[in-house]
Amino acid sequence: MNVIKTIVLIAVFTLGFTNVKAQTKIAHINTEELVAAMPETKALQTKLEKLGKTYDNEMKAKETELKAKFERYNKEFESQTEATNAQRTKEVQLEAQKIEQFKAEAMRDLQRQEQEGLKPILEKAEKAIDAVATAQGFDYVLNAATLVIAKGKDLLEDVKTKLGI
Repeated sequence: MNVIKTIVLIAVFTLGFTNVKAQTKIAHINTEELVAAMPETKALQTKLEKLGKTYDNEMKAKETELKAKFERYNKEFESQTEATNAQRTKEVQLEAQKIEQFKAEAMRDLQRQEQEGLKPILEKAEKAIDAVATAQGFDYVLNAATLVIAKGKDLLEDVKTKLGI
């Protein structure tokens, strides 16, 4: 009798879990491709490129100024005292360090602005993906960029349509 109960319980659980698997709908989307196609991302890239050029121009101006000072000090080296030359060497080294610090700060600022700019874009994309998945009855949406095999529904075009892309 216990054997029959066990077999019946196994059958119920197996059929029950098989039925759950059949009801789960899974789709996929390449979120990187979606975000890259969004006009907000293109606007952000343009803004970051403009800021990057501004920083580059500032760095080039500072480097040109330092190079001119170095060349002038180099020409005057023989006519200056040892103390003056030592002071000038420290001055050039200090300015070179300041330029390197400026480069690092500029890079950090660009990265920070990119992260801050991408946050609302990613949120908008996520909301659109959720809306399309919900409307089409999907329980899960996987990122296609990390999938090896993607046989489910690709939501990319539907989400692009939702976003007006």
